[in-house]
Amino acid sequence: MPDVFDELHRRWRGGEPVALATVVATRRSAPQPSGAAMLVAADGTVTGSVSGGCVEADLYERARAVLDTGTPELVRYAVSDDDAYAVGLTCGGELDVFLERVDPAGFPELGAVAAARRAGRPVAVVTCVAADAGDPPALAEPVDPAGRLGRRLVLTEDGTSGTLGGERLDAAAAADALGLLAAGRGAVLRYGYDGQRRGSGLSLFVATYATPPRMIVFGAIDFAAAVARIGAFLGYRVTVCDARPVFATARRFPEADEVVVDWPHRYLRAELEAGRVDARTAVCVLTHDPKFDVPVLALALRHPLAFVGAMGSRRTHDERRKQLREAGVSVAQLDRLAAPIGLDLGGRTPEETAVSVAAQIVAGRWGGTGRPLAELAGPIHRPE
Repeated sequence: MPDVFDELHRRWRGGEPVALATVVATRRSAPQPSGAAMLVAADGTVTGSVSGGCVEADLYERARAVLDTGTPELVRYAVSDDDAYAVGLTCGGELDVFLERVDPAGFPELGAVAAARRAGRPVAVVTCVAADAGDPPALAEPVDPAGRLGRRLVLTEDGTSGTLGGERLDAAAAADALGLLAAGRGAVLRYGYDGQRRGSGLSLFVATYATPPRMIVFGAIDFAAAVARIGAFLGYRVTVCDARPVFATARRFPEADEVVVDWPHRYLRAELEAGRVDARTAVCVLTHDPKFDVPVLALALRHPLAFVGAMGSRRTHDERRKQLREAGVSVAQLDRLAAPIGLDLGGRTPEETAVSVAAQIVAGRWGGTGRPLAELAGPIHRPE
C-alpha cells in the first residue's frame, strides 16, 4: 500500500469512498510482493498496481462492484486457472488480492495510521481477509463469518484501536503483529474465531509500516552523490557523512536526507548507540583513505548490518584487509565486506558505478545472483 497510501488518505480526508485492492499473499513467480495495492476511486481514477498489468482490468471491474456494494472480496489469480489466463496472469505466479471499500465511517483509524507514518513511527494494520464458515468453536455468541471480513485492528506506539471481533482474538493478533512490525514485514496469520492459533477459521493480513531503511554513505565525493541519488530512488533514508566540511555540504548532495560533518567511525558509533542503525542498514564507504576507512569498517563489520561495502582498487582492498585484521576484525566478519564495492557491469561514470552498487545491494537483499536472467531457469521473481 505505500505506493497508493497518500492518495488513499487524501480521498479519505475528503470523505470520498474508494475501493482498495491489496495483494495479501503470493506464490511462485508472482510479479508483485505482498502489500502492493491498487486504488479505484468513484470517479474511475486508478492509482497503483498489483501485478504490473496482468490482472488490473479484471480487478478494476471487481473494485467498482465492491465500491457500490461495500462487500469485501478475496480473489485468487493463479496461472493454472482458465480465468487467470483470461485476465493475463501468464507469469507463472499466484496472487491473493483482497478488495474492500474504504471510507471514514468504515476505517476511522486511517487518520492515526497516516499520522504515525508522517512522524516516522511504526504502525501495523491487521485486516480480516477471509473467514471460514465451517465448524466455528462454541462461543458465548453466535459467529457470523461474513461479518468478520474487513474488520481491522490498528497498532501504533500509543496502543491499539479497532477490533477483529473479540478480545482474545485482538490480543493474539496484536502480539503476533508486533513481532512482524519489529521485523519490518507483513504476513497472513490464521486463527480460530476466539484467537486460537490453530491455522483455520480466520485469515488476517498484517500490513506493517516501519521507518525507511537507512543508507549511510561515507565520503563526500562525486561517486557519493550518485550513490545517494540511487539510494533515495530505492527508498532508503540517505545520510552522507564526511569529516571535511568543505566537501560535506547539502548543496553538493541535494538528494540526501541529511549531510553530516563528522569522522565516519565516530558518527556510526553514535548512531549505533542511539539505536538508529539496524539490520536493514546499508553502509557504503567511498572515502579511499585508510584513516577514515579502517576505523568505520572495523565498527560496521562487527554489527549485523544488511550491507557493508567499500570502494577501492584490489591492491587497496588487500592492504585494507590486512589493516582490518590488525584492528581485530575476524575472517568471518571480513567475508561480509563487499569490496571492491559493486557488481561487474563495466561502468565507469559515477552514475554507472552507483547502479552497480545498488544492484549488489538489491541482490544481497533478495538472494539474487547478479547473472543475466536469460542464463537462468526457474522463476524470475523469488518467493518473499
